Amino acid sequence: MIKISQKLKSQLWWLIISVDYDYSRITVAEHELTDEVLTLWLEDKQDYKNSIDECLQVDIRIRDMARIIKAENLNSYEGTKLHPTKNFAYKARIEINTPVQWYKDDASVLEQQWAREAILKTLLTQLVEAGAASDYDY
Repeated sequence: MIKISQKLKSQLWWLIISVDYDYSRITVAEHELTDEVLTLWLEDKQDYKNSIDECLQVDIRIRDMARIIKAENLNSYEGTKLHPTKNFAYKARIEINTPVQWYKDDASVLEQQWAREAILKTLLTQLVEAGAASDYDY
């Protein structure tokens, strides 16, 4: 789970409402990766902003980013391995690199974009599911 502050929840809900609940309109306008945080700037595809300051800034901890990349199997592929002693082949997920190193070193520009979109999707899904769950709390 991604930690979302109450202020960020409110800002994300405002963005969701402004796109008329059409989540596909929310896009990553810009991004920046440091050793601790992946920063995403979000905007409406149909209402591009003139500057990054007008976009919604979302900071994702590196460990949350890594968890999502691993869960989406972005840093691995389905392959065949040979058992070291018993000489039989089996299917397994083969990890290319650790999630963050894969993102930095191995992923193409397109794969990095897919990773950011998966993070955005996870963030929005978590927000909506948490909101729906709280609606049923009595």
